[in-house]
Amino acid sequence: MKADTHPDYAPVVFRDLASGETYLTRSTVTSDKTIELDGVTYPVIDVEISAASHPFYTGKQRIMDSAGRVEKFNQRFKNFGA
Repeated sequence: MKADTHPDYAPVVFRDLASGETYLTRSTVTSDKTIELDGVTYPVIDVEISAASHPFYTGKQRIMDSAGRVEKFNQRFKNFGA
């Protein structure tokens, strides 16, 4: 194998801007910003949404009323083509 073909795989902190939640994981992404977590300094990547703030995972997802839209469509076009 060739040397220096793969990027560095190192610990990185992902910070959710919506909830403030932080996730320590390993990744190949890099950042100039850093954060201190448990006495160790890591590069930090800010993300707009994660599992901590996404409506699907938090249970705050709105359910669309598709039945009402279907009934409205059928009512509008019930005599079309007859």
